[in-house]
Amino acid sequence: MNKPAAVEKDPAVEKHRVLEENPDPEERIVAPALSVCFVCTGNICRSPLADVVLGHLARETRLADGTVLADHLRISSAGTGPWHQGEPMDPRALSVLVEHGYKDHGHIARQFAVSQFDQEDLIVCLARRHQQTLRSLAAGRPMDDRLVLLRSYDRGAGGAVDVPDPYYGEVADFEECLALIEAGCRGLVLELVSRIEGRPA
Repeated sequence: MNKPAAVEKDPAVEKHRVLEENPDPEERIVAPALSVCFVCTGNICRSPLADVVLGHLARETRLADGTVLADHLRISSAGTGPWHQGEPMDPRALSVLVEHGYKDHGHIARQFAVSQFDQEDLIVCLARRHQQTLRSLAAGRPMDDRLVLLRSYDRGAGGAVDVPDPYYGEVADFEECLALIEAGCRGLVLELVSRIEGRPA
């Protein structure tokens, strides 16, 4: 008698089953991820820096249920235009990251797609011009609570709302850019933790 063909298991379903049966707090089932996309002009300096910084902070932020913030996030970045599409991060931005202990995640620049308006929970712009460009592309979609500026989360920003573009500057400009992004991302982490821990169980 021929043996019945083995049924291939869906990895996602199998993982869910295993985790439900496993009381180990290190193997908790986490809530669906929040999707966060950083947007700048060409996606080779500011937005990939923010992507890396938020990812780093999220991996170090533990939540009340024992998971870490990174377990609940999908982080990405994009540019408002196609000028550098397919290129890696600007080497000056990467150099500043490495000097401050961060690691690049193999970034490849891409342009923000209109379809992302329906996919992202939070679109974080590095400057007002990016926010204005995306708002014009949103075609009437309600974006007020999802299309935000990174520096709005920086309590020390005062009236400053933009992260200046370091592209035409010197190394010092990239250093300042990273510092502003770190400050904004620290505030953004608090907002994300509040959203996630405020979800119904």
